[in-house]
Amino acid sequence: MTVISTHKDTEALTLTIVAEFSASVERLWQVWEDPRQLERWWGPPTYPATFDSHDFVPGGKASYYMTGPEGDKSRGWWEFTAINAPTHLEFDDGFADENGDPMDEMGTTHSVVTLEAIDSGTRMTTVSSFESLEQLEKMIAMGMEEGIKQAMGQIDAVLERTVV
Repeated sequence: MTVISTHKDTEALTLTIVAEFSASVERLWQVWEDPRQLERWWGPPTYPATFDSHDFVPGGKASYYMTGPEGDKSRGWWEFTAINAPTHLEFDDGFADENGDPMDEMGTTHSVVTLEAIDSGTRMTTVSSFESLEQLEKMIAMGMEEGIKQAMGQIDAVLERTVV
């Protein structure tokens, strides 16, 4: 598995996931930048993602849904708040209704993704920040930590494909 550590910090209201890949920073960046590659890993293996939109610029938005084994759909949205290719990405993340409109009940998380070159390839550090301890605990109870680990575990297969 590519995930080497996870850390939940209830004081800072964060969940940090560190993963390493045997690919260049530029190649790993593509799995965020290209929605077709993103679809191949975002979401756990049993809940693949489909991106309806992916405007990968600061202020741009993404809309997606994950389809479960029974055909059920869980929708989400992102708003990109910072993009510094190919090493830094930030976005707000939330749940959406069947029309793709944001739902406030679960709140918003803010994610910061940093890619850094290491001897064996690239280290990706993802820090998700929560609005409250209640939100953090609810998301963990829903399986967020395990789901992200499973999702990131699929990136190696995406990286093996040659990008033209």
